[in-house]
Amino acid sequence: MTEASKVLVVDDEPQIVRALRINLAARGYEVGTAYDGEGALRAVAESRPDVVVLDLGLPDLDGVEVIERLRGWTQVPIVVLSARDGSVDKVHALDAGADDYVTKPFGMDELLARLRAALRRSSVSASEGDAVVETAAFTIDLVAKRVRRDGTEVHLTRTEWGVLELLVRNRGRLVAQKELLHEVWGPAYDTESHYLRVYLAQLRRKLEPEPSRPRYLLTEPGMGYRFEP
Repeated sequence: MTEASKVLVVDDEPQIVRALRINLAARGYEVGTAYDGEGALRAVAESRPDVVVLDLGLPDLDGVEVIERLRGWTQVPIVVLSARDGSVDKVHALDAGADDYVTKPFGMDELLARLRAALRRSSVSASEGDAVVETAAFTIDLVAKRVRRDGTEVHLTRTEWGVLELLVRNRGRLVAQKELLHEVWGPAYDTESHYLRVYLAQLRRKLEPEPSRPRYLLTEPGMGYRFEP
């Protein structure tokens, strides 16, 4: 652990937040706090913590949804700290992208060890993508899941957003057709490449200044697609 490591504690129980803040600060961590899911998303975007300690039972969003939304744009380590001790809850959280899972009641020494392990495994770097991606034509907010063009919000269907988010998350990199289909539609659709042609055409009509000559949503014939900001 480095003394500068920043921990964001997300929990709606003030006594747990207070206990964690005191114990973590005493061990040299810089501690931020949030008491609900939306506050957690904002805090991660604004303060860029090195690790997040996340309760699942939040008053506004389920913790699994918070994990999924964070994983749309950041690989910050997430250690779940929850009273839910069922295997199904653990599997859902880990599948959504959590790095570790600690059940309440918990021992502080165990939690600290899990935090140190998560930080060691962390691949977070200064080159990680920003939460808001701006182009000359439109702006994509990966936290709020919104797109604005000419100052107006662009309505995207859930599937359109899924395609766009995956491309933006991998901006500058070719995303294979099979990967897009697998991630957005599921493994049963790995060969349905015509879906991609339809949805990329829809996205270009909504976002590209010249849909017939795309500048941002590019096709690599026979291979896949790429987002160039």
